Amino acid sequence: MSWFILAVKKYATFSGRSSRSEYWYFWLFFFLFLFAAGVVDGILGGMRTASSMGVAAAVVALALLVPAFAVAARRLHDIGKSGWWQLISFIPIAGPILLLVWFVKDSEPGANAYGPNPKGGSEIQRITRAAG
Repeated sequence: MSWFILAVKKYATFSGRSSRSEYWYFWLFFFLFLFAAGVVDGILGGMRTASSMGVAAAVVALALLVPAFAVAARRLHDIGKSGWWQLISFIPIAGPILLLVWFVKDSEPGANAYGPNPKGGSEIQRITRAAG
């Protein structure tokens, strides 16, 4: 959960680098919150049709839209690519597959043009100590 909180704290920070853990835990909790909001919508009758998104799910998705783009840009920075490479996802089939490969790729060792390697762990250690 600390990785998700870290990504949300960097709400609109498109500079720097994010580790694989920060990126993938952000998406794990994003989908868990979206699923929970969908359940709430289903219980409260917030879904108009089976194919539409309910009000609670739409609020969650909109609230996490900017952090999703920001953490993806920082993840791409971690492997030495510009955050603008997210636009490649508009190319059918090949674009999303290439992005997935890049998001799974390990960090560039040491500092790169976008900042120091996030694997140092200092920020996460600080959050973990504060929470524990």
